[in-house]
Amino acid sequence: MPLIKQFITFFGVGVAATITDWSTFFVLGQFVGVSNVYAALIAYCCGGLISYTLNRMHTFNSDRTHLEAGWRFAAVMAIGFSLTGVFVWLFADRLGLPPMVARMLSTGIVFFWNYLAHKMWTFAEKRA
Repeated sequence: MPLIKQFITFFGVGVAATITDWSTFFVLGQFVGVSNVYAALIAYCCGGLISYTLNRMHTFNSDRTHLEAGWRFAAVMAIGFSLTGVFVWLFADRLGLPPMVARMLSTGIVFFWNYLAHKMWTFAEKRA
């Protein structure tokens, strides 16, 4: 798939995952009373499930098995998970930004990490 089409597809998948993520974050934070950081991390995992499923099917034409791509995806997401927690803590808890603004900023930053890591490693072609 041409790079621009792949990036646009990844972005579209990201929109679906982000809707899941932010909705979960909002409900957990506003109605359940979960702290900003924990809500962001739980929501990130929910969005991650959507992301793996749709990216595997639509964005990357990977020859890796689910087992092989799955653990790589989990590793990339673990780093993104950590970055999300750090950025939400920094923006919301330390800098005092509204939680949803902090979540939007963290999502934008982590989006680029996820795309590059998944393209170059998670779903990359196997080397002979």
